[in-house]
Amino acid sequence: MRYKILFLSSWFPNKLEPTNGNFVQRHAESVSLLHDVEILHAIGNHTQPKKFVFDDQQINGIRTLIVYYKNSNNPLQNFLRRMIAYKKGFSIMNPPDLVHANVMQKSMLFAVYLKLKLKIPFVVTEHWSGFLQMNRFKLSKSDLFISKIISKNSSAVLPVSNFLKRDLNDNTLNTKTEVVENVVDTKLFKVKDSEPEVFTFLHISNLIQLKNPEKIINVAVLLSKEFNNFELHIGGDGDVEKLNEFIRKAKAESFIKTFGTLELYEVAVKMRSSSCFILFSDYENFPCVLLESLSSGTPAIATKVGGIPEIINASNGILISNSDLELYNAMKDMLLQNSTFKSPADLHQSVEDRFSKQVIAEKFDKIYQETMQEFQAS
Repeated sequence: MRYKILFLSSWFPNKLEPTNGNFVQRHAESVSLLHDVEILHAIGNHTQPKKFVFDDQQINGIRTLIVYYKNSNNPLQNFLRRMIAYKKGFSIMNPPDLVHANVMQKSMLFAVYLKLKLKIPFVVTEHWSGFLQMNRFKLSKSDLFISKIISKNSSAVLPVSNFLKRDLNDNTLNTKTEVVENVVDTKLFKVKDSEPEVFTFLHISNLIQLKNPEKIINVAVLLSKEFNNFELHIGGDGDVEKLNEFIRKAKAESFIKTFGTLELYEVAVKMRSSSCFILFSDYENFPCVLLESLSSGTPAIATKVGGIPEIINASNGILISNSDLELYNAMKDMLLQNSTFKSPADLHQSVEDRFSKQVIAEKFDKIYQETMQEFQAS
């Protein structure tokens, strides 16, 4: 049966944070293959004069309503305005059969409200690495309390990796959990038809400290003392100028190239134009960027953290610890072609089989059908 599904999320791309939570948007787009989907998001804006501003548009065929509320320095007032923004937005959306919430932060208490007030069931996808055991100490008691309220009222919690599922269960959420991974547009991230003339390492991220962009640059500089037949392309929606200064001081401008924020189609072009992707993070959950790299036919070097070992193995890349020496050796192995990986076409097909829009849509569909049947029978 085809249902009306309303996506809510604590994170979602908007004019203030254009790439924040874009993996939620991709999940919604995959679900729209089988169901009628609308998206509602609320976010605070310090600069707007009006208390509420409505941005209602069609994005990739999906009605997407973002309500901006006037932010203040009072956290409680901001939370109340956010809930009012959600209520105002919801009042002009089509009434959903089911809500698909994302990220168990306090914004998703609105999904709880809809269930208790209007008897609309909800499931919640969890993406946040904050729930990983290694990060649990950073969470406040209120963070944990809120997550338990949300999970208790949900019909299912859907972590995007088995690693996160284990750590969520350790947090005693006492709710049905089932893994539904992140999704890749395998038509956009199509397989490359040739390799670049110069061996090209690629890193794309928000360039924050846990992604270790400066460490990647340092290792590339060291590698350049032994090899002169490669380039490193590094950038994303972060402080690129800081990286440029770092590269200038290392006198590495001739072989390290930077770039700023890219549109998704530009990311796909970058992936196909590269020889090897690098993800050298301190921790991750289930990074879409690795799936996009493999879908493009490009193998990867990645740290063995979070859900990454569920993606990278000896057939498609090199797993390393968070060690500069291991990164150096892995990059050297890639240059020397000491490792044999699947062909680009086979790398793409492996992603198509597990993480394409259709595959992920069918996983969600099964959960929606079960949820609605159970809810209607109760």
